[in-house]
Amino acid sequence: MRMSETVPGPRVGPARPMPRLGDSWSDLAVRSGLLVARLSRSLGLGDGSNVGGRVSLALHPGALGRLAQGRRVVLVSGTNGKTTTSHLLAEALGTLGEVAHNASGSNMAEGVAAALATARDADRAVMEVDELHLARVARQSHPVLIVLLNLTRDQLDRAAEVRRTAAAVGRALAELPHTTVLANVDDPMTVWAAGHAAGPVVWVAADTGWRADSMTCPRCGRPLAERRSAWRCSCGLARPEPDWRLAGSVAIGQDSATPLTLNLPGPVNRANALMALAAARHEGVEPVRAAAAMGRVEQVAGRYATFDVGPHRLRLLLAKNPAGWAATLGMLRPGRPLVVAVNAREADGRDTSWLWDVDFGALAGRPVVASGERAADIGVRLSYADLPHRTEADPLAAVAGLPAGEVDVVANYTAFFTLRRRLAARA
Repeated sequence: MRMSETVPGPRVGPARPMPRLGDSWSDLAVRSGLLVARLSRSLGLGDGSNVGGRVSLALHPGALGRLAQGRRVVLVSGTNGKTTTSHLLAEALGTLGEVAHNASGSNMAEGVAAALATARDADRAVMEVDELHLARVARQSHPVLIVLLNLTRDQLDRAAEVRRTAAAVGRALAELPHTTVLANVDDPMTVWAAGHAAGPVVWVAADTGWRADSMTCPRCGRPLAERRSAWRCSCGLARPEPDWRLAGSVAIGQDSATPLTLNLPGPVNRANALMALAAARHEGVEPVRAAAAMGRVEQVAGRYATFDVGPHRLRLLLAKNPAGWAATLGMLRPGRPLVVAVNAREADGRDTSWLWDVDFGALAGRPVVASGERAADIGVRLSYADLPHRTEADPLAAVAGLPAGEVDVVANYTAFFTLRRRLAARA
């Protein structure tokens, strides 16, 4: 599929010439970043994945490009599922040899540079990339493949309108004639963006069931018509015929049918695994081999991890926007007590109005506690959903007030990682 209309906004400029990494200044930049990252870890200030890359790029703006040179780089981008899909893909490509991967989830240019610097000998790289930073990272890393998952609302004060994000992604893809794009046919925003790709496109049916951000056509603004899972607009934009799809838990490709047996819960993770399997096949991993490697993944950067805290066993889940919550609702066990923890720091987005688009009514029939720095906001939203609940800002105190046994904790970005660090420190 190709689209002839012009994507609005400025286009990505060409990369500037950069010195070789063997040059003393570029080597110094990379070594300085690695040193700062180690110092950050030793002082307990963080894992160093951002600050180390920031130092390297400040000293040498071309360090990312030179670190990527000579490797097969795969970028995984989109609003939801980047971390899980990139972990699954890294496991699959790991069957071929060492893979550089920003496993901590630091997905801007600094995090990508730091991950590449840490695995200098890896011939392959799998990097999750924030959708608003995809153009910068792709321009420097020259990926062989970009996996484009979905484009939905997220961090409303940073990315106020989904179509603008899709347009920015489309402009980036239009600059990459030697890059294959692997895109989700069930998200109209993603299809519109991928339709501007200068290189080939592989289409994957990775439906997550979320439609609220694509009720109208991203090309012309008219309402989209949907019939039997296929969508189309009168302007001609329509769901492409997929090259990959799911039949239950079996991944169907043009020349393969591969059962997916995952240790990760929910239909959304089968969709993520399908994207990862298609990407691994593009990179030369046989589907059966890739599926076996992905089946060994039990948690992803703390997601789905369990912790024993007194008489409670906590399971951690991350949901940071309405689409993420829609996927998470299908992972919750009926009747199991639930803590909902929400912060509104810079990394989360300061605007919490997205809470009103989450179907919290689906949580009926279980004890619920509103928690996190914005516990009051959650409490108001739960009240309007007619859900009995308690409000307790400290997530661990919230858990302590629940009946003994298993508890699900669903948190947004900084609430999730803050709680995970606290639980790890107690272990």
